[in-house]
Amino acid sequence: MEVDICKPEMLQKNAILVDGIILNGPIMDSRAGEKFVEEACKIIMEEVIQKADDVTEKVCEWQDPETLKQILDLEMRDAGESHQKLLQLCQDVIQYSVKTSHPRFFNQLYAGIDYYSLVARFITEALNPSVYTYEVSPVFLLVEEAVIKKMIEFIGWEEGDGIFNPGGSVSNMYAMNLARYKFCPEIKEKGLSGLPRLVLFTSEECHYSMKKAASFLGIGTKNVYFIKTDERGKMIPEELEKQVQRARKEGSAPFLVCATAGTTVLGAFDPLDKIADICEKHGLWLHVDASWGGSALISRKHCRLLHGIHRADSVAWNPHKMLLAGIQCCALLVKDNSGLLKKCFSAEAAYLFQQDKFYDVSYDTGDKSIQCSRRPDAFKFWLMWKALGTTGLEERVNRALALARYLVEEIKKREGFQLLLEPEYANVCFWYIPPSLRKMGDGPEFWQKLHQVAPIIKERMMKKGSMMLGYQPHQGKVNFFRQVVISPQVSREDMDFLLDEIELLAKDL
Repeated sequence: MEVDICKPEMLQKNAILVDGIILNGPIMDSRAGEKFVEEACKIIMEEVIQKADDVTEKVCEWQDPETLKQILDLEMRDAGESHQKLLQLCQDVIQYSVKTSHPRFFNQLYAGIDYYSLVARFITEALNPSVYTYEVSPVFLLVEEAVIKKMIEFIGWEEGDGIFNPGGSVSNMYAMNLARYKFCPEIKEKGLSGLPRLVLFTSEECHYSMKKAASFLGIGTKNVYFIKTDERGKMIPEELEKQVQRARKEGSAPFLVCATAGTTVLGAFDPLDKIADICEKHGLWLHVDASWGGSALISRKHCRLLHGIHRADSVAWNPHKMLLAGIQCCALLVKDNSGLLKKCFSAEAAYLFQQDKFYDVSYDTGDKSIQCSRRPDAFKFWLMWKALGTTGLEERVNRALALARYLVEEIKKREGFQLLLEPEYANVCFWYIPPSLRKMGDGPEFWQKLHQVAPIIKERMMKKGSMMLGYQPHQGKVNFFRQVVISPQVSREDMDFLLDEIELLAKDL
């Protein structure tokens, strides 16, 4: 390494040169950077926030991948781009991205915009914290603790523990690993060798993350027993009892049942009380994946959908879905308050979690997580909750389900629309039968032709940019639409538009 004091006439006075690099002063132009942020924020305000509820705007500006690559100029070069070019890129990114805050974005289990949550995200992005120790993230650790405590109250537990994770899939994986650790604590140090064949149970309608978690944790997807569901998509408790007994007779070791409160497609809620009875009888951990349906707990009218959830050992709940806390905002909540979560996941890294710090190290909660760096996701939910109050959150849930009920009644009135089933949550599943198929008999040819209708309508709506609505085949049924109501920006008029637009797009089919 070469260290020189540069001559004043050559460089700034007393400049230090190390390996040919001047070390005096910053190398960033703060004023230019601040100006860029200011101008970029203006674009965000004008092109995203102010247009969020404007139904005259397109939901998406469809381009095929190769064309979009050229528009965006994705190549990264040796020399940096000008701020003017970067601001144009920002505008292009906004223009060609899907507007998930648009009132007619119905495609996923998240939608809309909450302004308080958005400001919270701006703050955390600017502060760039990592939530593992109190010394580097004092505010956000206290916020997370307060939010988890409140969520636990709504589940109905007197006490508990929890942590925010990057997605409900990760929360489900945490729960699976936690249940396994509870069943055989030695696995943390000794691994899988010498263990009996561990099996878990979940419904045919469960989220696919259960299979992924079983694979990732070394349990194996063949050791996931999928329990039959009824015509509404709910787990059948009697079938669960049969499968538990079958596993025991096979010499396997059952350790976990994962029930679902709000399935992804049909929005079904498993009968938690009856499932809890079976879990208690056989000594099994009960996890409830309430990633989608958990927010119904906020509503005094609809919390009955999750009757019995207080008997669960763990719950996954995603406020970024129905409550609009912004992606990602996902909590795993655990009834145990003896430190089981930390015992299961801790690694006791000495450079982070020193026990001789000058403050109460119980606030250094990061060792409960499989992550090191972790985002302060609870903050956006907290600021939104502070702004709206529990009453405001409850109103969102009630209105979303009321709009779903309105849509259902309108579907029943219209020729060509056919419900799959009466929904109990915000998932409205239906077929659109175009005029050419309405007089055809109910046979294989009819269903084969109907299977092709939804993909064509979806393509047309996206290329037009008028709305986005999901479709899928499911459990032997041909392609049907799944309409999900979430955003408080959605109105009755948007429900009417959805049905009118489908008819318009399919008039020649």
